[in-house]
Amino acid sequence: MITTSDIKINKIAKSRVTDYDVNDVPFGKCFSDHMFVAEYFDGKWQTSTISPYGDVPQSYAMSSLHYGQAIFEGMKAYKNDKGEVSLFRPLENFKRLNKSAIRMCMPEVPEEIFMGGLLELLKLDSAWVPTSDSGSLYIRPFLIATDEAIGVKPSESYKFIIITCPAGKYYSEPIKVIVETDYFRAVHGGVGFVKAAGNYGRSLYPTKLAQQKGYQQVIWTDSATHHFVEESGTMNLMFVLGDTLLTPALSDTILAGITRDSVLALARDSGMKVEERKVSLLEVAEAYKNGQLNEAFGCGTAATIAQIVGIGFEGKDFVLPPVADRKFSTKVDETLRLIRKGKVEDKFNWMLKV
Repeated sequence: MITTSDIKINKIAKSRVTDYDVNDVPFGKCFSDHMFVAEYFDGKWQTSTISPYGDVPQSYAMSSLHYGQAIFEGMKAYKNDKGEVSLFRPLENFKRLNKSAIRMCMPEVPEEIFMGGLLELLKLDSAWVPTSDSGSLYIRPFLIATDEAIGVKPSESYKFIIITCPAGKYYSEPIKVIVETDYFRAVHGGVGFVKAAGNYGRSLYPTKLAQQKGYQQVIWTDSATHHFVEESGTMNLMFVLGDTLLTPALSDTILAGITRDSVLALARDSGMKVEERKVSLLEVAEAYKNGQLNEAFGCGTAATIAQIVGIGFEGKDFVLPPVADRKFSTKVDETLRLIRKGKVEDKFNWMLKV
């Protein structure tokens, strides 16, 4: 792993952290003091620096702006009652970033750059990690192509960057979603299984249409038939049908969510029946009619657990049981919070102390 001596560090003259209440800031709009940048050119990773967060001039011909070679990760750091900062499953984010890099024809980021830069950055900006029960430091590692040239081909130069921002809850209230059957998020053979920037850009217009109808998000369905559910918004999707936790099986159109994997691990550890398979809209509708659809929720890094209280489908709304009556998702949400805050045993060794 790289150490401080391998990274050129230029500390900010005066921290801005006292200008904010890090326990009460809008999600994704207040950035910490520093950023980490590693550069790739001439066929190898070269310089690594930590410098004050700020604007960086780039050419308008930069290839990531024109041809979409841009990928990212989302992860979080937490502070416990002793003031210690820990990361939640960071190596899984490292692995997934490189999975995205391979698919998008970009160079893989070495572990010593990803983890070394991340840990040094968090040591510098530990004061930015919220202490509130629901607070965390959101971390955005991303990789972009930086060739200054117009022409459709893989870039020969790249920047790997990490920025951070204090964050509270992503969704302040339970959400209503609508099943999307006109537009789709991903197709077989595409890039739906990786965190490519374009996946999120293509989701904005259908989401806007859903919001105009009074829903916060959409449920994406398969592009071939629109009969099977895939994700909800930017989250993996889960249902509790009777005594079973049901979620769409991973495929090349579904992102392998780290929160998803964590929820499934906790469910299996508790003895709950878990099924990962194709989930049809008709099956969900039938379960609702029979009173078997007990819970529906999205899960992801930003939201952790986003409770779904209404599902719009074929002109009708499925009104789901109140959040207070949900035994599984509320418990798993609290268990994840307690693990991340160091208040219960981390039996899966998910936390990495900074």
